[in-house]
This record gives sequence, C-alpha cells and structure tokens, in this order.
Amino acid sequence: MSVLYVIATPIGNLGDMTPRGVETLRQVDVLACEDTRHTGNLLKLLDIPRPPIVVSNHEHNERAMASRLVAFLDDGKTVGLCSDAGYPVLSDPGYPAVAAAVAAGHEVQVIPGANALLSALICSGLPCSSFTFKGFAPRKPGKRRTFLEMDRELPHTLIFYESPYRVADFLKEAQAVFGDRPAAVCLELTKQFERIQRGSLGQLAEAFSGQKVKGEAVIVVAGQRRTSASASTDDDEAESLDN
Repeated sequence: MSVLYVIATPIGNLGDMTPRGVETLRQVDVLACEDTRHTGNLLKLLDIPRPPIVVSNHEHNERAMASRLVAFLDDGKTVGLCSDAGYPVLSDPGYPAVAAAVAAGHEVQVIPGANALLSALICSGLPCSSFTFKGFAPRKPGKRRTFLEMDRELPHTLIFYESPYRVADFLKEAQAVFGDRPAAVCLELTKQFERIQRGSLGQLAEAFSGQKVKGEAVIVVAGQRRTSASASTDDDEAESLDN
C-alpha cells in the first residue's frame, strides 16, 4: 500500500515551511494542490522540482478527484496533498481524498506545519484547554445567526474563520448572540504586519466598523461562563453519582 502525505504549507511567512515538508514535496510522485499556480510559485521559492504529476484538488472537484488519487495510490505512487495555506482538510479541500485513502487501506501521514486556528487560539489570551473550531460562518445574516446560536451555551473557546469583507458584520452578530464576551481578531498571522486585536465583542465590533481588513481573519471568542451556582450544582451532581 502507498502513502498519502497531507502537507501543511505556509500561512503567511515562507519560513513556516518545515524541512520535512520540503523533503516530502521533493519525493512525492503525485501532488494534488488547491491551486496549481499558487503551489507552483511556492515550489519555485523553495527550489523544489515540480513533481512528475501535479493535479488540481479544489472545492469544486475534490469528490471526483478523490477516486483518481486513490487510483494513483493503488498503482504504487506516493501522493502529496496540500492547500494554498496551512493544512488541507481544515476549512480547505482535502477531506474526500483522506477518507477515500483510508477506506482503500492506504496509509495517511500528516506532515505538520503552520496552522492559523491554533496560532490564533494561543495568542488570543483566551482559555486553550478546550475549544471548538467552527470554520467559516454562512454569509447571509439569518443563516449566520442560526450558525452562531448553535454554540451559545458552550463553555469552550470558539474559533471562526472570516472573510476580510465581513469581519465587522460577524462581530456585530456575535455580540448579539453571545453577549459582550472577551474575544480576539487575528490578522496577517506569521506575516510582517501580524496584528492581534483583543477586547470585548462590542469593542471589537466598533473598532472594525468601516475598517478595511486585509486577508482572512481568525476570530476567537470566549465560551459561555458558568455561574458559581451552576458550577456548584454540577459538583453536587457529580458527588451524588460517586456515592
């Protein structure tokens, strides 16, 4: 059986690329990437020869492409899978290929690297012990509100990706749903002008109102705080179960 390598690529700084990632890109027989031009430029910058076979694996063809990638694996070829930035699969194309490779009995190896959601979580200053990654919220206000309301009562830190054109709208909607919780907006992660803006959702919504944002944002929101009364009730219930 062959190996499908899931390769993390830089999220901003070229230095995000790991030596292991570079070596893997040099060795694969087939490279499936979100945008062949974007990845082609990355290969040139890293002085990596173009693999023998390069195919496009994007959101519009990834289900059909999964069977083709498995066919390459069945033929004994090693296959690399990458997206334009960070990890494939996490709010990027790649899941159908990974699922199909696993189902066909092939080995899947992840080549670690930079990741926007974990970088944002850690530098947000919010609790990291447990979190829920939600990816991109729906564009339409009604669907976005429903999407946010699903997690209103969760105690976990919440992490969202958002388009630069909708950051202010997202923050206003989040404040309406969650209340004025602590949050952080993370921009240009690992780049020269990386910026982390922290505050309450209300403060951030006001700060970003009418502001031009460059690049996708990662928005981190504190989870629902438990009151001391509810915490005591939970402890009492746990103690009664033990007895």
